[in-house]
Amino acid sequence: MKPGIEWRQPRASADNEQFTADLHAALSRTPKAISPKYFYDEVGSTLFERICDLPEYYPTRTELSLLQTHAADMAAQMGDQVQLVEYGAGALRKVRLLLDAIPRDSVQFVPMDISGPHLLAACDGLAADYPGLAIQPLVADFTRPHTLPPCPAGCRRVGFFPGSSIGNFTPGEADAFLRLAAGELAGGGLLIGIDLVKDHDTLHAAYNDAAGVTAAFNMNLLQRARAELGAEFPLEDFEHLAFYNPAYRRIEMHLRATRPLALRLGDEVYQFTEGETLHTEHSHKYTVDGFQAMAARAGFKPGKVWMDPNQWFAVLWLEAQHGE
Repeated sequence: MKPGIEWRQPRASADNEQFTADLHAALSRTPKAISPKYFYDEVGSTLFERICDLPEYYPTRTELSLLQTHAADMAAQMGDQVQLVEYGAGALRKVRLLLDAIPRDSVQFVPMDISGPHLLAACDGLAADYPGLAIQPLVADFTRPHTLPPCPAGCRRVGFFPGSSIGNFTPGEADAFLRLAAGELAGGGLLIGIDLVKDHDTLHAAYNDAAGVTAAFNMNLLQRARAELGAEFPLEDFEHLAFYNPAYRRIEMHLRATRPLALRLGDEVYQFTEGETLHTEHSHKYTVDGFQAMAARAGFKPGKVWMDPNQWFAVLWLEAQHGE
């Protein structure tokens, strides 16, 4: 496989026109809610990497431990020749553990992320540390239609989706993503991390860190609205709110108005009452059996499962059935 970095039709990450349209829609509905993808500009992506290193944020260190311990077994599920596609690639930290278990001349790596500058910087670092690795970054929203580079002859296409990022999707969105992935990974498989149901105190602490990094990550969405879209509102009158909602088995993140206020976006003015929120993210927690059943409905055959001793987190191998 040809080594080096080859950009694949880069697109603008969350351009202002789409961000404006989505924010108008978010502020018009009741309750107000917007996609978490708008967290991930360059600042937001950097803040998220800081979150991953926080002592309260167990998912990253737990998943890293699973990858460190079982990377060879995971790589064995993939096969000898692989086009490895990482959805929502971020800093490319976890994939290194997989790449260490795969001969470099038998893998083509396709990292996909919505934040172009962040992805490019991460790929530059990866190329320096893994000379000879074929890398084809793709700047795209992986939940929307996109075109992957052709799978090299003799390769299986395998997806990698760590971090329990699928927990940020609604059940309908998760189903849609799994069906999309099952189609484009047909004949290969998907290695995916999921956060498991656990005690509420552990969950609460993970999203309300003492250093306030998660709060800054949440508030960055409002900073972007002011800087990029010209939105007018008193930033200091919003606050970070995160809590576990047991009815939906999910953490919810909101931006809450601490007093009545108005937010102007273009020609529209949106009113917030005291305590009203803009719902910015949810993070669903799963059981292994429940997630495998959802994946099976989407077209995957459940395979091996790796879990930590506390059963806080799991990495699952899902076989993607061959297309007709």
